[in-house]
Amino acid sequence: MPASNQAPSALDIVDETFIAVPAGTVAAAFADPGSWARYWPDLVLEVYTDRGDEGLRWTVRGALVGTMEVWLEPILDGTLLHYFLRASPSDAAGQPAHLKPRGLRREFDKRARAAKGIALGLKATLEDGRLPGIPPQAR
Repeated sequence: MPASNQAPSALDIVDETFIAVPAGTVAAAFADPGSWARYWPDLVLEVYTDRGDEGLRWTVRGALVGTMEVWLEPILDGTLLHYFLRASPSDAAGQPAHLKPRGLRREFDKRARAAKGIALGLKATLEDGRLPGIPPQAR
């Protein structure tokens, strides 16, 4: 079957990371569009739903075509950062492309590791050494 008749390859990445700070603090890390280029340098994001302290939803263009979401769920003494990426790698024209299974797996691993890296980087920065269950003022 010619490649043009095949369905585009799709990534469906889900990640969760607990951060021991309020949701508003995590939301602030994503509020500045300038930060998006640092987190996702090969993607062009356009907000289609801004949910304030509950997160953002974007359409994605660039190296990928699809949608991405950061959902911030207050839980215990912090926030559960949920990350969702549903997108296809794109071709030179910016259209969804078909990758062979091995290439798709590499892209999946690259994007999943990057998502976890962003979350763990935010965790280290925002918690600033705070342990879960210990109030911020008691550090």
